[in-house]
Amino acid sequence: MELKIIDWNAADEPTRAKLTRRSELNVDEIMPAVRDICAAVEKRGDDALREFSAKFDKLEAPDLPICLTRDEIGKSIDSLDSDVRDSLDFVMANVRAAHEHQRPESLVLTETRPGVYAGEKTTPIPAVGIYIPRGRGNFPSMLYMLAVPASIAGVPNLSLATPPSPDGSLDAASLYVARECGIDRIYRIGGAQAMAALAFGTESVSRVDKIIGPGSAYIAAAKRVLRDRVDVGLPAGPSESMIIADDDDDPRTVTLDLLIEAEHGSDSQALLVTPSRRLASAVADLIPALVADTPEPRRSFLESVFGSYGAAVIVRDVDQAVDVAEEIAPEHLQIRTRDPWTIAGRISAAAEILIGPHSAFSLANYAAGANAVLPTGGTARVWSGGSVYDFVKRTSVVQVTETGFSQLAPHAARLAEYEKFYWHARALLSRESDS
Repeated sequence: MELKIIDWNAADEPTRAKLTRRSELNVDEIMPAVRDICAAVEKRGDDALREFSAKFDKLEAPDLPICLTRDEIGKSIDSLDSDVRDSLDFVMANVRAAHEHQRPESLVLTETRPGVYAGEKTTPIPAVGIYIPRGRGNFPSMLYMLAVPASIAGVPNLSLATPPSPDGSLDAASLYVARECGIDRIYRIGGAQAMAALAFGTESVSRVDKIIGPGSAYIAAAKRVLRDRVDVGLPAGPSESMIIADDDDDPRTVTLDLLIEAEHGSDSQALLVTPSRRLASAVADLIPALVADTPEPRRSFLESVFGSYGAAVIVRDVDQAVDVAEEIAPEHLQIRTRDPWTIAGRISAAAEILIGPHSAFSLANYAAGANAVLPTGGTARVWSGGSVYDFVKRTSVVQVTETGFSQLAPHAARLAEYEKFYWHARALLSRESDS
């Protein structure tokens, strides 16, 4: 296994296209199967969920309650190592501190003219379902990145769906996070069937207004199927990372940071973008031994990534590195140049920017406090990462006094007449003629 070194300026269009279209999974092939799964859940409810749990999650006792009992949650949490609890408390406090400033005022009005008030009222979304995958491990970090902002927003009905182990158990750390964040209902269901259950509701699963959370190709496909029925949140797909580094950087720590996001899965992307051939070659020399020393299944993930969507990209200079970053719009972008803040100021298309060699992806993923549930697949051009704003909605509020009416009515009526809306204008002008 070796890290590819690609000269951006000499690369042909197919080579560039592979890097820029990245590892977003093409879900077209599985869409028919996912539609069938969603239709079955809508029609047969819990019976379909039990059938799919046995088939896809290998659940040995599909007659277990779909919604976990309070006793089951408590016993699982009691088994969690106290040191893990302490670390979860530590990082959740950081996430809360980083998101508290996003707590919106409930009502904001501006007097646009004397006697004319316009603004908005902000309220939490009534019911939200968080989906957390388990196919490649346990991810309590994904849960607290979503559940903490949801709790700040004040979502009154918050639920969690996550796949069970064959014995029906769920991750104890995730259950602890759920309890600490006030999640009301926890369901042992995964995959497209979980998304459908949250969207439609079943005998055991309460219907929600929004589903948020990352997942596999089946989750991505289910979001497409269900997005006309329920809000499916930000597009969080396979992990992506990019490091911009110059000739002064340390090859070993660059290599270590390049491996972080690459180990998420075989569909991840990991790119080093640099004007330094020396650095690229040094990183390429270090990677094989580090990958070989990685335990499975992460070793296989790394081998797959560096055989497909991983590379060192040689650019003309740091200015061109910025252009490449803007074209790719990565999920995670680490800047390790001599003047990282200047470079960061020029970046608009990245979901997350990490400044300097000590700002490792791992720290941002787990502990710094900024949200690590981020848009992928180039959608960082228009989408933001997870936040309190994902869990609230805004309602326009207007009040017009008699004084304000006299100022607005002539202008509104004139524009209504121009657009040929008879009663839009007449309802205003009749008031004026009656007064």
